[in-house]
Amino acid sequence: MRILAVIAASLVLVAAAGATAPPVKNLPPGPLSTIKTKAGELVSIALPKKAALSWRLAQNTNTKVVREVGEADVGSNVVIVFKALAAGRAKIVYAQTKGESSTATASKTYSITVTR
Repeated sequence: MRILAVIAASLVLVAAAGATAPPVKNLPPGPLSTIKTKAGELVSIALPKKAALSWRLAQNTNTKVVREVGEADVGSNVVIVFKALAAGRAKIVYAQTKGESSTATASKTYSITVTR
């Protein structure tokens, strides 16, 4: 019985760790950057850091075309690296929020076209 309690507690912790932030609503207008690349290449996006704010992916991205492969703090920026997987188009939209708030203070959109 004790083993079942430990397993149940572990599952609760895993479920809590997998919880996601609420979706971002009402994105303010922001810049649009257009990127063209070839399948197999890496694309990086640099987002400026601001105290008490964080950048969150605001919309689902076409993961058949690009996939996030890395993220790092580089100087005063957060750099996110994507791999171009296949020919097609993907839109990546980031929102700057305070914590996990659903209200964005800024947004940045990247339109990526991948060719063979």
